Amino acid sequence: MKLCRYGNIDNEFPAVLINGTRYDVSAFTNDFDEKFFVNDGIAKLTTWFEANKSQCKIVNSSERWASCVARPSKIICIGLNYADHAAESNMAIPKEPIVFFKSTSSLVGPNDDLVIPKNSKKTDWEVELAVIIGKKATYIEEANALDYVAGFALHNDYSERAFQLERGGQWVKGKSCDTFAPLGPWLLTSDELKDTNNLRLWLTVNGKTYQDGNTKNFIFDVSYLVSYLSQFMTLLPGDVISTGTPAGVGLGQKPEPVYLKPGDVIELGIDGLGTSKQLAKAYQ
Repeated sequence: MKLCRYGNIDNEFPAVLINGTRYDVSAFTNDFDEKFFVNDGIAKLTTWFEANKSQCKIVNSSERWASCVARPSKIICIGLNYADHAAESNMAIPKEPIVFFKSTSSLVGPNDDLVIPKNSKKTDWEVELAVIIGKKATYIEEANALDYVAGFALHNDYSERAFQLERGGQWVKGKSCDTFAPLGPWLLTSDELKDTNNLRLWLTVNGKTYQDGNTKNFIFDVSYLVSYLSQFMTLLPGDVISTGTPAGVGLGQKPEPVYLKPGDVIELGIDGLGTSKQLAKAYQ
């Protein structure tokens, strides 16, 4: 099943996507949030929808696509999880996952504008596979990790490299600006995506391909990451784990880095998880 959300910012509703058509399911649940996932919402929604599809409102195709999950308790990101990206960043391949956070206020819809932050000169892109947690996970084993996953989504982990790398402190400063986490267009439930280790992911800027990678090149795969993170924190239903990006970010371009400017169009996609498109705009 594909879960999605639609509507204007601050007035968003849950839906399911079936054969290209979005069906409003707000009669079943208020939103795709922690409460929905913790109560075995996907299984219950599947049963309910089969019985009630004919009564569900069809969402107008012009309606905005919102983030595929409501604001989670946390967005956890993994740095340098592809060897080629570590190399282009002039950083060593990590022996353990590099973990940082992204503010939940950075979460937006997949096709919303990217707002280049005030005083930014080095806003960069990162196509990533996002994992959405389906049930509370604490100290879980790697062999059982996928049992705790609700599904997967496309994520662009935007980064302001000067804020991230040149201003001291933690990476979170360069990762958390408003609009820096477009997520979706949909959450594909885990029963429909069996192999997370062979997914093509790509990104273009103004039609030029910069990233074209595959999750088979993960340093740490999804099962390992979910188990690993659960040793340090409780993962709550609806939490998002962004699993890292392959080579091709702006920071790594030769002979000079390439960063985003107003008017740039960024498009990205992952096998089975759809595509998204953002227009870069200056902060007003």
